[in-house]
Amino acid sequence: MQHGEPKPLVGIFWMLVTGLCFVAVTALVKYMGPRVPPAEAAFLRYFLGLGFLIPMLPAVRDAHLTPRQWKLFTLRGVFHSGGVILWFYAMTRIPIAEVTAMNYLAPVYVSIGAALFLGETLALRRIAAIVVALIGTAVILRPGFRVVEPGHVAMLFCAVTFAGSYLLAKIMADEAKPAVVVFMLSIFVTIGLAPFALADWVTPSWGDLGLLFAVACFATAGHYTMTMAFAAAPVTVTQPVTFLQLVWAVALGALVFAEPVDIWVILGGALILASVTFITWREAVLKRRPITPPAPATKL
Repeated sequence: MQHGEPKPLVGIFWMLVTGLCFVAVTALVKYMGPRVPPAEAAFLRYFLGLGFLIPMLPAVRDAHLTPRQWKLFTLRGVFHSGGVILWFYAMTRIPIAEVTAMNYLAPVYVSIGAALFLGETLALRRIAAIVVALIGTAVILRPGFRVVEPGHVAMLFCAVTFAGSYLLAKIMADEAKPAVVVFMLSIFVTIGLAPFALADWVTPSWGDLGLLFAVACFATAGHYTMTMAFAAAPVTVTQPVTFLQLVWAVALGALVFAEPVDIWVILGGALILASVTFITWREAVLKRRPITPPAPATKL
């Protein structure tokens, strides 16, 4: 994805902006709270963002998708739809910092899934890094020392479903243009979320619709600036910057939502992200085709 000479400072800047965009997404969803059911909120986020797909229509029109590709796009839509519902649910149940920290798990699950389904080799160092990530998860949850809320369980499964979505995206990226992959994800997720949204529909206020449209805008902007960051500098440079998302989430939770600062969540998140960063660095050192995604790549 990188073109020309690396520009580390530019890449770091765009990754900082990416982090702010995704923290804005979490803040807006947290502020809205449970007024709109999770499935409906997720559906409206994608439905209101469909306008951003218009520039991609020519690429989709020229694509000649095979039945196999349609099945893979559908399967990815199923995975991602489930992940988005779980994420919206968790945001209304547990602190922002814990959602942010546990979302770092998705790239670790991608690494495991790549070994199970894509034939990737799990070397000893990668296994050790995965173990460190799991220790980080245990530090955050601390079962036996605190109550593990349904929101925590939702985030554990959310990371798995986002990892499945990303692995399918990696497969499709070799067969279709990026615009087609993005377009199909948005369409299939919107369709996939619709039945769940209608099953528990609550008429949203204009204010809630405005918040969800802002969520769609910030999420789209975050993915765009993330692309800019990857084009300017290697992932090994930009990956550590994503830790600031956790710092900002902790500060936001404490200052705006009166959520207590939990040092164990920060420590656990740091362990998980250190694991992801190490795996990414090893892929770069070994000059392997990168499989493990940067931490923000599994955002909604």
